[in-house]
Amino acid sequence: MKLLPLGRTPLSVSVAASTPFRHRHFSASKFDDENDPRFVSILSDIVRGTKSWKVAFNDACVSSKLRPHHVEQVLINTLDDPKLALRFFNFLGLHKNLNHSTTSFAILVHALVQARLFWPANSLLQTLFLRGSDPKLIFSYFLDSHRQCKFSSTLGFDLLVQNYLQNARVFDAVFIVKLMLANALLPEVRTLSALLNGLLKIRKFITVWELFDESVNAGVQPDPYTCSAVVRSLCELKDFFRAKEKILWMESNRFDLSIVTYNVLIHGLCKGDRVWEAVEVKRSLGEKGLKADVVTYCTLVLGFCRVQQFEAGIQLMNEMVELGLAPTEAAISGLVEGLRKQGKIDNAYDLVVKVGGFGFLPNLFVCNALINSLCKGGDLDKAESLYNNMCLMNLRPNDITYSILIDSFCRRGRLDVAITYFDRMIEDGIKETVYAYNSLINGQCKFGDLSAAEFLFTEMINKGLEPTATTFTTLISGYCKDLQLQKAFKLYNEMIGKRITPNIYTFTALISGLCRTNQLAEASKLFDELMERKIKPTEVTYNVMIEGYCRDGNIGKAFALLDDMLQKGLVPDTYTYRPLISGLCSTGRVSEAKDFIDGLHKQNLKLNEMCYSALLHGYCQEGRLMDALSASCEMVQRGINMDLVCHAVLIDGALKQLDRKMLFGLLKEMHDQGLRPDDVIYTSMIDAYSKEGSFKKAFECWDLMVTEECFPNIVTYTALMNGLCKAGEMDRAGLLFKKMLAANVHPNSITYGCFLDRLTKEGNMKEAIGLHHAMVKGLLANTVTYNILIRGFSKLGKFHEATKILSEMTENGIFPDCITYSTLIYEYCRSGNVGAAVKLWDTMLNKGLEPDLVAYNLLIYGCCVNGELNKAFELRDDMLRRGVKPRQHLRALQKGQYRSSS
Repeated sequence: MKLLPLGRTPLSVSVAASTPFRHRHFSASKFDDENDPRFVSILSDIVRGTKSWKVAFNDACVSSKLRPHHVEQVLINTLDDPKLALRFFNFLGLHKNLNHSTTSFAILVHALVQARLFWPANSLLQTLFLRGSDPKLIFSYFLDSHRQCKFSSTLGFDLLVQNYLQNARVFDAVFIVKLMLANALLPEVRTLSALLNGLLKIRKFITVWELFDESVNAGVQPDPYTCSAVVRSLCELKDFFRAKEKILWMESNRFDLSIVTYNVLIHGLCKGDRVWEAVEVKRSLGEKGLKADVVTYCTLVLGFCRVQQFEAGIQLMNEMVELGLAPTEAAISGLVEGLRKQGKIDNAYDLVVKVGGFGFLPNLFVCNALINSLCKGGDLDKAESLYNNMCLMNLRPNDITYSILIDSFCRRGRLDVAITYFDRMIEDGIKETVYAYNSLINGQCKFGDLSAAEFLFTEMINKGLEPTATTFTTLISGYCKDLQLQKAFKLYNEMIGKRITPNIYTFTALISGLCRTNQLAEASKLFDELMERKIKPTEVTYNVMIEGYCRDGNIGKAFALLDDMLQKGLVPDTYTYRPLISGLCSTGRVSEAKDFIDGLHKQNLKLNEMCYSALLHGYCQEGRLMDALSASCEMVQRGINMDLVCHAVLIDGALKQLDRKMLFGLLKEMHDQGLRPDDVIYTSMIDAYSKEGSFKKAFECWDLMVTEECFPNIVTYTALMNGLCKAGEMDRAGLLFKKMLAANVHPNSITYGCFLDRLTKEGNMKEAIGLHHAMVKGLLANTVTYNILIRGFSKLGKFHEATKILSEMTENGIFPDCITYSTLIYEYCRSGNVGAAVKLWDTMLNKGLEPDLVAYNLLIYGCCVNGELNKAFELRDDMLRRGVKPRQHLRALQKGQYRSSS
């Protein structure tokens, strides 16, 4: 049948289903004449012939007459060979710059699609879209060409829709489908599915179910994915009733529904926090001949996580694993992370172990979070086990995993394990981080040694890592705790030089170091400096300053800081109150300390055992044992249990008062509370018995201590040996010393001092010197032991030997104190050599030592008894200038009442 020529001006397109496209004839343009069919025939022969197209179309007779409508006719004539038609089409565009008509594009696309040549058809549509033609116009040409050429397939329209979708022109695609339906052309179900999912992506949910209904009513038979799309749209609109109704309608119409559609409904219900409704949908699957799959289970698990019903989630996870379904990483991660956030760390860990046995793990983020929680809870073994499982199951730990483990082991003093993980991190090809180094440095400062921390600091810099404020502050804090203030401030200045801003922790560490070395003035300056820098001090900063002033006896300043702290809105704690209570007690103001505690109690501020132990100690120091006992009863009434320290304080007080009845009552009370005496309490008892010469009781106490598996320490040994030495029982003390060495307890300078003191008092200077040499060799000699030797030689009148010891002391880097000089001065005065005493006095002053009241008294007394009254008055005046308060006999000296005695 001879085809009519195709025109280029289509009729209008109606979208409404009631007015489909009318069939129309293609009218020829004014250029057409009676020779056109002959010209088209010539062109068709050229295309099908063997002559060169280039030569043929270079002929002026051909090229001058060639128009787009001729090309349309040639394409129609070559529909039996779409590849040839495409070559011809491309040849004219490439070599003759012919602007093809939209009709030519439409004819060729339909032809190619019918021949299953989708790729070139796609390419043609992309070129057509570049022209910017209106979709309505393009559809009209496609419809006209499809009807005129009587193509059997409508795939060209489907391809047109799909290309609009590929170009993110979703609404144009919807428009084409609606035109198709209006003209009784049914899109393929996969085209409709793609379009509905495209609409879902841009959240046009209402359009989804409207288009679905329109397509189904027109005769499109939906597949599971199309059905799923419309159910999802209704779920996104939270219209769950309608979604369920839609599925019932689909079931009644025997649509092809799969588990996918029901999973979409389950997902929607879970997302809407209607998890138990979703569970009911899962239960109904068996009635429909379907089985819940991994998506069903995992969706429900995540749904239960969403509403924080983790027990139900665990049950589903167990059911899924028992069915042999592999849970997704997301489901495991959601469940584990949910349990972890609820503080159910053990449950989370147990779940990981269980699913890990089947070869599944949460994602790396969740594993790291769980390891961190386990470490914080002190379950380092479980954290390591989880790390090992990660490695076994090829879930590679990252720098965060290693940083958590390194930091956790460092914080607990297990530096060897932390270093092992640091080495593994490097072996795994993970670059060292400043965080890992900071943790190691902090660990070494707290539990290792500063030299190792310094080495790590240097290594870190050599590897190109820039130290942070945390790095510097950690080392500064380490130096301050070790009382190496010079190094601490050197590092602080280096930190400033690198323009790393010190923080409150840096300042607090330095202030703490200054307070501990009794440099309160410098600490106060630094405290003022941080205020000037607009750095807000924390409770810890104030606590450090308060404790420093209390230790220095400046209780007024300490309480002034407490007031300042409260004004700034900071909350004091037991670390604030304890030094204040101790400070009041140490300055003889125990009653004020009690009033202070009572005032805090009235404010409902609960103190701890440390605060009360300070008060108990204050009472006992003043010999007020009954007041201490009364305070301890009040403490218990206020809900604070007596701990071992409190009992130790009271027991020590009872021992000093020689109140054995009270002692045994306290021990019984401890026993009734389920507390056992520790080494401190046993040592106090042994020391008290030793000092009173009750060695039988002391050794009985010793035996009881060992029986209770509370082993004596160096303090215990020294207390008993000191008592034996003072009682002249040197042989028994010597045997105990050997026993101590056999127990691998190492003596200290105090231990040696016990023996040294006894030997010098007995005048046995030869043995004393031998012992002294052993102490010097063991680096145990100190100012106290040197003073004992000097006193021994001086009492024997051996001033040459005493002076020699004084010189040796200085040469060994041990500095004499006021007692050193006072000892020699007293013996010089006693022997009548006031000149030598005064000369030694001047040496002491030149060395910058401040003489105390005892030193003044000794020399003034010596001057008086030796008739050197002018020197005595001179010393008295110097003492007054230095603010040292004279004793009674010095006031008598002032009045001229002192009489020298022979």
